[in-house]
Amino acid sequence: MAHSRSPRGKPLQFQAFDAPYVDRLRSGDPPTQEHFVAYFTELIQLKLRARLRSPQALEDVRQETFARVFAALQSPGGIRQPERLGAFVNSICNNVLLEQYRASSRATSLEDGPAEELPDASVDVLQTVADKQMEEKVREIVAEMPERDRRIIRGVFLEERDKDEVCRDFGVDRDYLRVLVHRAKQSFKVLYLKSLEGRSPGPEAAGKL
Repeated sequence: MAHSRSPRGKPLQFQAFDAPYVDRLRSGDPPTQEHFVAYFTELIQLKLRARLRSPQALEDVRQETFARVFAALQSPGGIRQPERLGAFVNSICNNVLLEQYRASSRATSLEDGPAEELPDASVDVLQTVADKQMEEKVREIVAEMPERDRRIIRGVFLEERDKDEVCRDFGVDRDYLRVLVHRAKQSFKVLYLKSLEGRSPGPEAAGKL
C-alpha cells in the first residue's frame, strides 16, 4: 500500500474508502468520525505546512475543510462516489486554501498600499477615530464586535500598539495578522453601516463612507 511521511515522521498509510464507511460517517458513528478526522488531519498538515507559515492559518483551513465536508455529507446530493472521498476532501481543502490566499492578498493590499489606492470604505471609517465627534460612536460599535475582531481593532487602531506585539498576543505572524485586520475591518464596516440605517447621515459622515 502506498504511504507517505506524516508530520510526526511515521509512515502514513493511505486509506481506501467505500460506501459503508461514508454511511457510517454520515450517521455520526464516533469511531468512524474519529478515524476520518485523524487521518485527514495528517494529510492536510502534510499538504499545508509548506504553503502556510502561520499555524493558526493552517488550523483555520483544516477546520473549515472539515466543516464543509460534513455539511456535504448531510446535503441531499451527498457524496455520490464514496471511493473518491479522499479526492473530494482534497478538492474542498484546495478551495478553502485558495480563499485563504485571496483574503491574505486583499489584506496585504489594504494594509500596505498607498491611501489613494484604497477603495475600501472601511479604511476611511476606521480613520474616524481621529475625529472626536465620531470617537464615541466608534467605540460603541467596536464594543458590539466579536471578541477577536474587537481586540484587533482596539490593539491596531484605537491603542495603536506595535504590530509585532499584537502578533505575539494572537500567536500569529505578520502575514496572518493582515488577514485578521482585514476581517475585523469588514466586521466594523458592516456594523457601522447598520448603525446608519433608518436615519440620514450628514454630509461629513456620508463622505467618510
